[in-house]
Amino acid sequence: MPTYQALKGITESIYWKPTFKWVIDAVRVMNKIQTESKGVRPIKMSGGNDLSYYTYLKDVRYQVLAHFEWNDQREELAGDRDENKHHNIAMRSVHQGGRRDIFLGARECQAYVKPCEFGGGEGFYDSYGEWNMGYMFHGFSYPDENPDHNLISRFWTPIMEDGVIRFESPDSPLLDRHIVRHGLNVKEFNLGKNVTSAEEE
Repeated sequence: MPTYQALKGITESIYWKPTFKWVIDAVRVMNKIQTESKGVRPIKMSGGNDLSYYTYLKDVRYQVLAHFEWNDQREELAGDRDENKHHNIAMRSVHQGGRRDIFLGARECQAYVKPCEFGGGEGFYDSYGEWNMGYMFHGFSYPDENPDHNLISRFWTPIMEDGVIRFESPDSPLLDRHIVRHGLNVKEFNLGKNVTSAEEE
């Protein structure tokens, strides 16, 4: 299953500005989880090629439920908080397949996005019941998303129920947190200088 962070990265590839942050509410696994191995010939540092076998997920399809929230740590961008404008830009970007290329974990695993109704259609795990996915990575809290400007990694134990995993929000007390780096510098943004306002887009 994709992690919260992977799905957040995909939504940011569709549309993102430092004014807001994407929050992933849930993911629905539509197809049966299966893998396949492929032989690839990566280039060796010493020259020539090598043969490696990689295991990839096969024939994946997900429905994702997400929304954006204002980044309260970015008070300098308060003038850009136009919910209607950003929503409309995000919806146009989804219909166009995103503003940047979409990948699932690796550069060679290109993905495609399109709008859907979450819960619509038939999924392989619709009547599967509960599946404990085990202890795993949830995501990062970046320095510009918390008041102490720390880089924080989050972990949890998700449970998929009938194909749907509902994510804990990044500030949930149910997540395990580990500080990777303390008090990092945060890049400043200024409307009209290094970031455009919603009216200019």
